[in-house]
Amino acid sequence: MSREHKYRAIPTTVNGIRFASKIEATRYQQLLLLQRAGHVKEIELQPEFLLQEAFVYKGKTEKPIKYKADFKITYPDGRVIYEDVKGYKTKEFARTRKLLLYRYRDIEFRVTSKGGTE
Repeated sequence: MSREHKYRAIPTTVNGIRFASKIEATRYQQLLLLQRAGHVKEIELQPEFLLQEAFVYKGKTEKPIKYKADFKITYPDGRVIYEDVKGYKTKEFARTRKLLLYRYRDIEFRVTSKGGTE
């Protein structure tokens, strides 16, 4: 018996790459089309950001907090946008987004959802 994702995301595979949801896989296919048309230079999957370093508290090492965006999109003019695809925006993601933007103030970051891009 397969376990259903709590947000009903359906894992989807495109070109041998497994995506967490159909919406993320669809966005990847859109980016590939834009790349073939010359509007996107490079697509990187799952770029990782360090939000907080590991630290020791009362003799116990606490792991670092990391965040992985869904895509890093590089355009022919050199502009870079990090993008996350969400079917539902959660409070947890809102908090993570704030931590990311606080620490990496110079990045361009957007969230794409069923309703469009923010």
